[in-house]
Amino acid sequence: MRLKQVDASITRPISDRVKEALFNIIGSDIIGSRMLDMFAGTGSVGIEALSRGASYVVFLDISGKAISVIHSNLSATKFADIGEARQTDALEYLGQTARDKFDYIYIAPPQYRGMWVNAVEHVDNNLKWMSNDGWVIAQMHPDEYTEYDFQNLYMFDKRQYGNTLLVFYSVLNEVLDGC
Repeated sequence: MRLKQVDASITRPISDRVKEALFNIIGSDIIGSRMLDMFAGTGSVGIEALSRGASYVVFLDISGKAISVIHSNLSATKFADIGEARQTDALEYLGQTARDKFDYIYIAPPQYRGMWVNAVEHVDNNLKWMSNDGWVIAQMHPDEYTEYDFQNLYMFDKRQYGNTLLVFYSVLNEVLDGC
């Protein structure tokens, strides 16, 4: 199904090829999972998760236009009852007390602003947003990537598809052992 689009100047669209690769990596673990889709744009990643069996997705975007498109796309796909779109600053949202635990936190901020590191740091500093075996997945242009040692998360995979890089993080076992 074709989703409504948001002006490309305020979003970073994900290609179908990258989206397909992402969900091939996640595989059947998406079934019954909960996802946080940060900087959601059109909501295509979270809606794809729902179409593959995720139980619930929270979509965050600061743009009112993007949130309106997400609502429209959730309605058109009949996922409005298991998807929640919130117009808010994603980093401020993560700074709040965790209300939900997510199996997947997808981060695709505007390019070349260093926001992906800041967003992953926010999750790293507040693991209450994540399930114990949860993943943080950051989407960026390959030129944006830099090695970064987070306190509680480690990178376990990195995949490049043309001008899109997906970087996968999980919680360090030592952190889980201490919980």
